[in-house]
Amino acid sequence: MTRTIVVGTRQSRLAVTQTEHVVRRLEEISRDHGLGMRFEIRTIVTRGDQILDVTLSKVGGKGLFVKEIEQALLDGGIDLAVHSMKDVPSELPDALTIGAVPRRADPRDCLVSRDGRTLDELPKGARIGTSSLRRTAQLRALRPDLVVESVRGNIDTRLRKLETEGFDAIVLAAAGLARVGWEDRITEKLSVEAMVPAAAQGALGVECRKNDDAVLELLSYLRDPETETAVRAERAFLARLNGGCQVPIGAHAVLVGEGDRRSVELVGFVGSPDGSVLLKERQRGEHPETVGRELAETLLDLGADRILQEAGE
Repeated sequence: MTRTIVVGTRQSRLAVTQTEHVVRRLEEISRDHGLGMRFEIRTIVTRGDQILDVTLSKVGGKGLFVKEIEQALLDGGIDLAVHSMKDVPSELPDALTIGAVPRRADPRDCLVSRDGRTLDELPKGARIGTSSLRRTAQLRALRPDLVVESVRGNIDTRLRKLETEGFDAIVLAAAGLARVGWEDRITEKLSVEAMVPAAAQGALGVECRKNDDAVLELLSYLRDPETETAVRAERAFLARLNGGCQVPIGAHAVLVGEGDRRSVELVGFVGSPDGSVLLKERQRGEHPETVGRELAETLLDLGADRILQEAGE
């Protein structure tokens, strides 16, 4: 008997495109393993998609992009949901789980400029747009002579604002542009050293109900262990700092070494919104959650606790 799996997603072009990509892979898995499933995509409007004129740090943070979708999962209106993993809060509802994290795309941020100039080549006083405090703080540290302003909206909206609202450049996630086929718009990919990405940037998370054994079996074939391990370290770092969109925080992990001796190397940073203070350190170890928590403790000891406290006042 064929079961129809309803897949929920935000309605943005990027969200639908990456969901379609996941669904095509799930169709292959179902066919190859005789699971007898067909798939239907259902778009859901989240609060984060409705509020476009205010920065995320002022309206509640990343949970704005998943709450309505998670409620649909809990209510049974959908069977799984495809998220940008960086939008998923550290704590999930008790009845839900991330059933799979597929192989990550490029985690880096990128610059899209109107005239093809790189970040170093932008003139003094150039206007650069971004939607995140993390990018803002690092841009101001790298180029304090630039004017960094908020720009919200979907990828196509932000690219249009680059042309219509007088920005000289905007900063976006490279993975998003690649997924919608606009990688040719990228002027420069910014190194992880220069611009530490958001935790789990470039990774997708497929969420489902914990008691749905058939869907969990399906998703087990979609998992990428290396990406999952890296993302676990990054999210543990973020969770220990209790960081959302209110504080500039970034984290990026890679697996180093070979075979059974591989370890996790994590770089993380916490900064002040104006970029005047940037705390950045590295940590290496075998257990991803331990690496994430220990790196967070190191930064807290170096003064991140004061930055977080000031942000919460």
